[in-house]
Amino acid sequence: MLLRFGGMMLLLSFIVRMALLIWSWPDAAIGFASFFRVLGYGLLFDIGVAVFFSLPYALYLVLVPAKWNDTFVNRAITYTGFFLTTLILMFSFFAEFTFWEEFGSRFNFIAVDYLIYTYEVINNINESYPLPILIGSMLAITAVLMWFFVRRGWFRMAFRGQSTFLQRISVLVALVIIAAVYALWVPNSLAENGRNRYQDELAKAGVYSFFSAFKNNELNYEHFYRLIDNKEAFAMMRHQLGDSLSTFDGKDFSIRRSINDSGDAVRPNVILVTIESLSADFLGRFGNTNGLTPVLDSLARESVVFTNMYATGTRTVRGMEALTLAVPPTPGSSIVRRPGNENLSTVGAIFRQQGYATGFFYGGDGFFDNMNKFFGSNGYSITDKGRNMLVDDDIGSARTTIPDSLINFRNAWGICDEDLYHTVIRDADARHAAGKPFFDFVMTTSNHRPFTYPEGKIDIPSGSGRDGAVKYTDYAIGQFLKTARTKPWFNNTVIIFVADHCASSAGKNEIDISKYHIPAIVCNLPGAGAMEIGKMCSQIDLFPTLFCFLNWDYSSNLYGENVLSPDYSERIMLGTYQKLAYMKNDRLVILSPQQVVETFRYNKASNEQVPVPADQPLVKEAIANYQTAYYLFKNGGMKL
Repeated sequence: MLLRFGGMMLLLSFIVRMALLIWSWPDAAIGFASFFRVLGYGLLFDIGVAVFFSLPYALYLVLVPAKWNDTFVNRAITYTGFFLTTLILMFSFFAEFTFWEEFGSRFNFIAVDYLIYTYEVINNINESYPLPILIGSMLAITAVLMWFFVRRGWFRMAFRGQSTFLQRISVLVALVIIAAVYALWVPNSLAENGRNRYQDELAKAGVYSFFSAFKNNELNYEHFYRLIDNKEAFAMMRHQLGDSLSTFDGKDFSIRRSINDSGDAVRPNVILVTIESLSADFLGRFGNTNGLTPVLDSLARESVVFTNMYATGTRTVRGMEALTLAVPPTPGSSIVRRPGNENLSTVGAIFRQQGYATGFFYGGDGFFDNMNKFFGSNGYSITDKGRNMLVDDDIGSARTTIPDSLINFRNAWGICDEDLYHTVIRDADARHAAGKPFFDFVMTTSNHRPFTYPEGKIDIPSGSGRDGAVKYTDYAIGQFLKTARTKPWFNNTVIIFVADHCASSAGKNEIDISKYHIPAIVCNLPGAGAMEIGKMCSQIDLFPTLFCFLNWDYSSNLYGENVLSPDYSERIMLGTYQKLAYMKNDRLVILSPQQVVETFRYNKASNEQVPVPADQPLVKEAIANYQTAYYLFKNGGMKL
């Protein structure tokens, strides 16, 4: 029975792999050799999954006396166990297809995170897919497989089997040994040695990838990545971050410095609108011809626009990390989600030093991804659409929930962008009336699956796909600005529109540079008209550049730089969960666990990464950025 169950799992996994391969055929660029490589590695991981799934039943057979084989109790337990295990497999296979559609990969740490935030995820699935049909299909396929096993007489053979205790325990021991070999010596990264990321992901198994991510949800940089001497690394960073306005504190393991600007400081209100999943290529300014963003395109023509900015990661919490802390993306989870992330040297702290009130606005429940805890523990007041205010997140600051009476539309992820903007405007009215300058961090949700929004606002029906969500997002921005322009505080308010990350990170390369390109538009900036900043830069550079425009003196512990400084050297930092990239001009360094360092020349026109011999000074520069950022966070160096 165990052998037949394992065979069923291998066959089903093969079918899923072939379906995903056909789905991704153009991007995977499968050839003869790579086809058999995918199948070979895939079989290796599928066998591991089959072994792990078989272990509980093998243990059960050892514990149950042979004389109970043909009893009612054993039959009930065996039938029920088979049905539930097969149903779990069906669910995982269904989930693999939805996850692949969204992220272009097998399960990873994002899937692990989603287990924690079941409300948003379950409702998102419910609003995005016909659940009754899908659940019914899973139940039907499970029933058919069970019927097939019954029809073939395999259950009857198991119930009448005469295997001895020694034979059963021998099978269990063999499975335990094989499972131990997989757990200790068959890492999920074994499949990640190809030149095409899609091929690597196809070679994996979803369940195996899930438990690998669960096991390794945080990586210790000092244990897994190439290192240089800490003192040298910090010296390199001070050299990189230093300019004519900066004076460092003189400590060896520090980047803390004073920024002293000779200009006359101005202190307008600042509203940062962080837009969910807004890739640069959605905008007409960057070549899109579908007319999805007329408002943003108009703003780009009359404002300060960064045309060559890149996100640091592929998740909202990475974007928040970059925009609040201005640090490189250290491996594992974002700092937003880690313990010990309170009282940090954030951008908000700089605003408060200048006399501002700081607030975080989110259209969903800020419990998701630890947002409220992070922002609340770092001095921001919280305004969100909390599901259950009886749950105390211990956020350390005032929290206001958006009342139902002010909500016109909501979906699984939160209220629509228009409703969120109305809340931001009401708060700005109150701050202005109290005579308090304000800095608001606003996080939108409408440009997220299930891509639903109020009907009748745009010419694309709600729920029809990403294009509609992008166009509604742009429409809501237009309505926000239309109302804001009528307010007495508007003329003294800078409004920034920037993406948290791109809509998709999937590409043929593990870190696909083009999938990190985001727009950033700074509107209503005092003394600045229309301006394009074409230098290659990172999300972490947005606020240091803004502070330069405002002529501020402040204490900085940020890795971000003023892009307009004559001392600025173009570079970007990008990360996945494990891989960390550093690109300067067209040279790309990728750092990976097991102290692996890869170097490439990047061709932007063709989006190609061509391997080249290592440029050792550049490799050291890349290591210095990531190593020092990890060191500072782990050792309290990012605290105020």
